[in-house]
Amino acid sequence: MPEITPLPSDIAHIIQLAIAPVFTLAGIGALLNVMANRLARVVDRWRALEEGLAAEDETSRRVHHTELGVLDRRMVYIHRAIALCTLAALMICLVIILLFTGQLIAIPVAAAVSILFVVSMSLLVVALVSFYIEVTIASRILRVTRAVLEAGKTGKTGT
Repeated sequence: MPEITPLPSDIAHIIQLAIAPVFTLAGIGALLNVMANRLARVVDRWRALEEGLAAEDETSRRVHHTELGVLDRRMVYIHRAIALCTLAALMICLVIILLFTGQLIAIPVAAAVSILFVVSMSLLVVALVSFYIEVTIASRILRVTRAVLEAGKTGKTGT
């Protein structure tokens, strides 16, 4: 079987086809950066609460244990989102590899590329849902804190 030597125009065409997945990869990278920063903030808050837990009275300890439980839930969701985004990025990398491999070696890759791209987008959708849940949990806690602060300004003790 003779070796197929790709023409420069063939390579240019494959690079054109790979541009969309590369932009998708860049977008996923930006999402991963945001998610990693959120995870870092949650971990920092966790460590700060855990460090001061022993020196607190029973009431404060209970409140902080509740917050630690919320932080734990947030970490689970954000970690899941990061893992799924990373898998989506890996699938996109495989799509790019297959696009070039299919040009260099005469094998049909269209079905594999399509399947990998659909899998990647599915992983990204689930990751974004997990990220949304984490953001929702965080914003609920902020609303409670805001209500407590406003009650303190008006002199009310209950909500």
